[in-house]
Amino acid sequence: MEERLLEFLKKENKAYSVSELEEALGLTTLDELKEMMKTLNEMERNLKVYHTNKNKYMLFNNSNLKIGRMIGNKRGFGFVDIEGDIDVFVAPTNMNNAIHGDKVVVEITSKKGTDLEGRIVKIVERKFKPMVGEFFFKKGKGHVELDEDKVKIDIEIDRELSLGAMNGHKVLVKILNKLQGNCYKGQVLKILGHKNDPGVDILSIVNKYGIEEEFPEEVMEAVAKLPDEVREEDKEGRKDLRKLVTFTIDGDDAKDLDDAISYEKLPNGNHHLWVHIADVSYYVKENSVIDEDAMMRGTSVYLADRVIPMLPHKLSNGICSLNGNVDRLAVTCEMEINEKGKVVSYDIYPSIINSNLRMTYKNVNQILDGISVPEGYEPFQEILLQCEELAQVLRKEKISRGYIDFGIDEAKIVVNEKGEAIDVVKRERGKGENLIEDFMIVANETVATHIYFLELPFVYRVHGEPDEEKIQNFVRFIHQLGYNVSGKLTDIHPKTMQRILKELSDKKEFHLLSSLLLRSMQKAVYSEHNIGHYGLASKYYTHFTSPIRRYPDTTVHRLLRTYIFNNRMDKGTKDYWEHKLPALCEHVSQKERDAISCEREVDDMKKAEYMMKHIGEEYEGIVSSVLNFGMFVELDNLVEGLIRLDSIKGDHYYFDESTFSICSENNKRGYRLGDKVKIVVVNANKEAKTIDFELVDEKKKSNE
Repeated sequence: MEERLLEFLKKENKAYSVSELEEALGLTTLDELKEMMKTLNEMERNLKVYHTNKNKYMLFNNSNLKIGRMIGNKRGFGFVDIEGDIDVFVAPTNMNNAIHGDKVVVEITSKKGTDLEGRIVKIVERKFKPMVGEFFFKKGKGHVELDEDKVKIDIEIDRELSLGAMNGHKVLVKILNKLQGNCYKGQVLKILGHKNDPGVDILSIVNKYGIEEEFPEEVMEAVAKLPDEVREEDKEGRKDLRKLVTFTIDGDDAKDLDDAISYEKLPNGNHHLWVHIADVSYYVKENSVIDEDAMMRGTSVYLADRVIPMLPHKLSNGICSLNGNVDRLAVTCEMEINEKGKVVSYDIYPSIINSNLRMTYKNVNQILDGISVPEGYEPFQEILLQCEELAQVLRKEKISRGYIDFGIDEAKIVVNEKGEAIDVVKRERGKGENLIEDFMIVANETVATHIYFLELPFVYRVHGEPDEEKIQNFVRFIHQLGYNVSGKLTDIHPKTMQRILKELSDKKEFHLLSSLLLRSMQKAVYSEHNIGHYGLASKYYTHFTSPIRRYPDTTVHRLLRTYIFNNRMDKGTKDYWEHKLPALCEHVSQKERDAISCEREVDDMKKAEYMMKHIGEEYEGIVSSVLNFGMFVELDNLVEGLIRLDSIKGDHYYFDESTFSICSENNKRGYRLGDKVKIVVVNANKEAKTIDFELVDEKKKSNE
């Protein structure tokens, strides 16, 4: 019956009454009519048909209804995130009790250009995951006020379900059931500590994203059985590269050393590059308790005062880490690269290496910039300069094919021993960092290309083409700022984005415009389907180079061992991975998004904490965005604060949507993206993660 109904409803994009459907399907008996009604009710529950207010039925996909996930806002409104479509704005009066995280049905009520507005007609699914909040007693009853201000609910905790929590404790709470109205019964799963204890602020955010900071006991027991050093039996079947000059280049405080390199200049002028990657999958066997825990985590998480590793330290900092002057197991991608940056031959195999020196970016940059040669680096000076020569060749080749360098700066939070933010600085990026990036990219491409042409199931790192309309909107936006981009924009090849960035590169607000263009792009994800990597202008790309801190890379190593080292490419093996990889890719992509969101939220909190100590101080900044309620100003250290529209004194200012600027009614000078302004810090709130500025001149006028 369902197939007959779907077939008929697909023919016409309209709604039908029960009698019309009965006639169209040629039903003649009461039993057939009852079956049709039962089927329609089930299809309505499964969101296959829509039951209109006029008691008619139509295909759900042909209606003005969409299914998506609610993204709430503390001001009461929300957006429905619809996969593969534009977000739908929902006003507070149209939320219909939907809260952040709900799966909802939204009816599109209006379209303004590319903007959609709607109302929630149904809450399909409400799944409360464990959430973090502050415990307190009220009238003898335990309550939790959630940190997530997008979720507006009251949670009551019975004393026997509180784990003994006291006023001010930060807790992880589980929603048990609804009591009445907006009130729910909850249970404390974990006490994180008192809100004023050092480190609890970050711990609260970590638990909000479901990131486990401790390893289960069974994982630690399994890790304890692993060797501390490479044994003789581990060396079997491996190419011995211990006599090769090998070194690692990492940050000063890095402890998990995934990659090492070796290099020599060939007599024919070509470059001989070895990229050695820690052989994590040799120690972390598939479906073991260590592997299952690592898969659940998906990635290491790098926060202001700590790293939450994907693997226990005995692996991440010990036997897997390519530490100096000890034997280590690796998977090596050996390449010969010509003067045009093309890989002319390669081999991928298991190896054993012994790194000669653990180098740092800071010291390598001193050599590459011609400043000095740090002590202990003298034997490696020439080889590092030759590596830099190869890096330049590789970068030139990437740029020639369309590689997009957005040049986005990142902030680094400096903390003291208590985890308190004491400074915010721009993260340095020199030739050494670029060199390693270029070498890792060419290794990733080589591995991906090899497996792609074997037509085997694989994990690719993909980055889809941007939506043409979004790029057109960006171009219209910068045109309103007075900037024109030459040439046609109908072609969205990476070289087009490259050209846009080049034409904007001399503008004072280039890094802001570059960030806006980046937001117009899709996000890179992991997928079993190869569609290429748009940002790198790469046809075949994977993540092979960081298996200590990324589970997709560990899986890539496991696939290399299966297909190439163990020569297992039979139908059974292919079927197994074809079945397993789609869910795995979706999971690790989500865990990556969670980790990034967690890292950003911690950074925002620590920036606010830092600025709390600088209230009343004046700085010069640049207007980084303009909105209908005010403008954000970015300081040199990348800290951003909000200047509210109603705080600008001396005249009535308003937001001009046509020019994306703040204008004055009396034609006084307004404010737009990229303008330099002097500000004073008037407020900062660590809990809300907000920073408020006022214009220095306006603040002085207000005081006078």
